[in-house]
Amino acid sequence: MFGSRFGRSRLAGAGFAVVLLALAPWQIARADTFPVETATLPNGLQVVVIPDHRAPIVTQIIYYKIGSSDSPVGLSGLAHMLEHMMFQGTSTTPGSVFHSAVAIHGGDENAFTQNDVTAYHQTVGKEALELVIQLESDRMHNLTISETAFRSELQVVEEERRMRTENTPGGLFSEQFGAAQYLAHPYGLPTIGWMGDIERYTREDAVAWYTTWYVPNNAVLVFAGDTTLAEVLPLVQRYYGPVPSRATPPRIRAQEPPQLAERRVIFRDSRVRQPSITRSYIAPTRNARDGMAAPLSMLAQILSGGTGRLNQSLVIGQKIAAGAGAGYGAGSMDPSTFTFSASVGRNGDIAALETALDAEIAKLLKDGVTQEELDRVKNGIDASYTYGRDQVQSLARLVGGGLAIGLTMAEVQSWPEELKRVTVDDVNKAARAVLVRPHAVTGLLLPDTADFATVR
Repeated sequence: MFGSRFGRSRLAGAGFAVVLLALAPWQIARADTFPVETATLPNGLQVVVIPDHRAPIVTQIIYYKIGSSDSPVGLSGLAHMLEHMMFQGTSTTPGSVFHSAVAIHGGDENAFTQNDVTAYHQTVGKEALELVIQLESDRMHNLTISETAFRSELQVVEEERRMRTENTPGGLFSEQFGAAQYLAHPYGLPTIGWMGDIERYTREDAVAWYTTWYVPNNAVLVFAGDTTLAEVLPLVQRYYGPVPSRATPPRIRAQEPPQLAERRVIFRDSRVRQPSITRSYIAPTRNARDGMAAPLSMLAQILSGGTGRLNQSLVIGQKIAAGAGAGYGAGSMDPSTFTFSASVGRNGDIAALETALDAEIAKLLKDGVTQEELDRVKNGIDASYTYGRDQVQSLARLVGGGLAIGLTMAEVQSWPEELKRVTVDDVNKAARAVLVRPHAVTGLLLPDTADFATVR
């Protein structure tokens, strides 16, 4: 994800491989263990409140149901550019007043752009709740995009791309890998956009994006913390209620065709110090509603972590890798990926590591996972729920993020129990359905030296 221009929370700077860094699905919080109150304004704004009175703080987060994968052809990353412009001020709150007003109250604010959504959030003391509601509702419909501010912020975005992608071999590799992963679907585009597209942005492009998508009927507004719906709703009605709704066009995306040919990406860079391998496969998400997401989530956890199968075999057992794991992204609108990754250990060999990884995947497909492995992962679920509830922002993201990609509240709340119902047979069937070698993309990140001149 990309954060606001203030430079925090930009996890997707590494691009496609961000899925490998994501928390396990149960490391946020279990939705059915806390109350959730909902309402919808006449203008279509969906409001969700998650009361948590342990501390006098509140998080407000608004999700717009539009993200980087909805950018017009030739303008990749436009959603992220508009995110930057949202911090440039409105006709009533110019310049950096928004940031200063939140900071004066000891609060924190930021934003992020993802494939499917763009979100803005603040965490403040309860006494500043009305203030952040007023500020956020103001920029929903009063944003000012001047030519001067746009050109200035465009340079910021270009520099961000240079710093986070073009100046890092991992960032460049991730972009190339993502482009190879998707044949047609825009998930293969970098969230920040290709530099050639960024250079073509105009102020009119940003204005059109804002006026088309930033409307209350295309948003989910979530509060979590020391408040209730009864307390929040009058303020929301006062500040967000007058914002007019507008019909939004359908979100038309190219659909991914069947992937029939295995692909390889070999990226060399003299700055690479530790060669690594990444292999991924297109995988269905929760939105597919085909019962595959929960088993794939459990499989990723069985393979990952210190006690996970890949670490135990490749790192501790064979001592051929410095690190190894798997990742799966269940929370997107369209097909995501199941990904393996491993880095070469000291004095290791990338070809030998790939052979060892191949053997682990073949063993998984032949013999499957065990009941003991599945039980180990399930036993950690409740403890992770408990830790997850300590952060009100995590609660807001759990619910708001799910609703914004098309899940129902019931589906958000039932996820933990869905995970617990997964059987060994479910996991093995999902693995064999998804991990089909002719569909795989394999990427090698290598130093630009003679020692790694030959790879298979």
